[in-house]
Amino acid sequence: MVVPTSAPDTCAIIAAGGLGLRFGDPRGKQYVEVCGLPVLDWSIQAFDEAPSVGHVVVVCPEGRVDETRVAVRRLAPAVPVSFVPGGATRQESCLAGLRAVPAGLPLVAIHDGARPLISVDTIEAVIARVRADGSLAGAICAHPSVDTLKVVKDGIVCTTPDRSRYWAVQTPQVFRLDVVLAAHEAAAADGFVGTDDSSLVERMGGRVACVESPSDNIKVTVPEDRRPVEAILSGRLAEREDDRRRAWGGARS
Repeated sequence: MVVPTSAPDTCAIIAAGGLGLRFGDPRGKQYVEVCGLPVLDWSIQAFDEAPSVGHVVVVCPEGRVDETRVAVRRLAPAVPVSFVPGGATRQESCLAGLRAVPAGLPLVAIHDGARPLISVDTIEAVIARVRADGSLAGAICAHPSVDTLKVVKDGIVCTTPDRSRYWAVQTPQVFRLDVVLAAHEAAAADGFVGTDDSSLVERMGGRVACVESPSDNIKVTVPEDRRPVEAILSGRLAEREDDRRRAWGGARS
């Protein structure tokens, strides 16, 4: 268990502005219910329970701010939550979220709204990594590749790289607000499009650390992703209920 600082110093930015076309549901994958709550709510809940997080900014699809606010209201989060409309791309949406961070929170944790399995311990571990090293611009969740990788051109294998050097990147990605905001602003001005927020910071020379995280922190992208997410969430909910019953039984004895 990671021990946070005494006062929250991080704003979570939940990137949920996409349409989720590959998922194939007209509502958008972030609004599809899994184990009783929208996918988006499970992501928000983890940050709401993280001691280091003092505010959550949810970036919504254009024109769906009110709908998103209603969906999140069911969760009844303890930390303040604000909502902003996103842009045409994830990168534009993240910039909108960064511009909405309230004063007094020097760190930001950018997370995909479609990653509902993120844990509080992982969130706190990535935040703590940045907080502990002033030379870092940020730190990202990732896990070492377990599959053999191939470089392929026109359907033909060119070479097999050493997989020990490759990590599969997830979110949250935690940065110092001033650094990542400057990196996003520069990318927008230059017309540069990165594959994630870290790539924008790296482009500006920022040092970014990797924090190993569980491989089950998967992103809901296509319909078949729903089944493993439901199975894992159901297992976690059952464990919580067992813990609650044991605690209640101990209190009564």
